[in-house]
Amino acid sequence: MTAQKIHLEKIKEHLQELKDAIAIGIEQRSATIGFHTSACAIDLIELYLHKTGKIPIGMQVKHEWFKRPKPGQKILPLAERNLKSDFPHKLAIIELLYSLEEKRNKLIYGHSTPPEIKQTLETFEKLQHILTEMLTAAGENFENAND
Repeated sequence: MTAQKIHLEKIKEHLQELKDAIAIGIEQRSATIGFHTSACAIDLIELYLHKTGKIPIGMQVKHEWFKRPKPGQKILPLAERNLKSDFPHKLAIIELLYSLEEKRNKLIYGHSTPPEIKQTLETFEKLQHILTEMLTAAGENFENAND
């Protein structure tokens, strides 16, 4: 199985887990939502970057790269150091990934509120929409991943 097919399978799994968590109730599945929004977002961006040749096939994108930089930080943020190539909507995508990463650990390990969980799902939906359009434009048949 090619790397791109593996990403598609993982994306499909993450989306199914999110769908199931929402059906059960977001308050009861905050950890599932925190994990799968983060993991799916990383698989989506990595699939796009592999598909368009922006990163080599063996390179992995890590969620830790999207910890929001501190104001006045003197060194480049991890995301910018590791994702040097330019691509459409890069700043918006990175900002959405920063937002997901900020909520990830609280949803997985801490106590989160329903508005925080809803905000995470909304952020993920925005990111998914952008990346799905970009993947489709890059020639990836993405329709089946949303089943």
